[in-house]
Amino acid sequence: MPSDLERAMETMITVFHRYAGNEGNSSTLSRKELKLLMETELASFMKSQRDPAAVDKIMRDLDANGDGEVNFEEFVSLVAGLSVACEQIYLLHKQKTGGVKKQ
Repeated sequence: MPSDLERAMETMITVFHRYAGNEGNSSTLSRKELKLLMETELASFMKSQRDPAAVDKIMRDLDANGDGEVNFEEFVSLVAGLSVACEQIYLLHKQKTGGVKKQ
């Protein structure tokens, strides 16, 4: 039986490929595919964005090789960055409630 972390990795891979290739290359996300993925899978994050150009900025930041598409490796950096930000919020919440001491 897979561990929680193994299931999380499988889910991340599955979600990426659910959106990749709807417009062409099956191993990358176009801007439109990335936007749809983020609006569907990261709806809370997108609702908190006040900048209408957020997806364009994220796309530029993620597209490390400059090909106008986001491959899985580039996508993982988005998930990792958001995970780090969420963990920081988690720790702040725990500090306020007395659950975690500041390091």
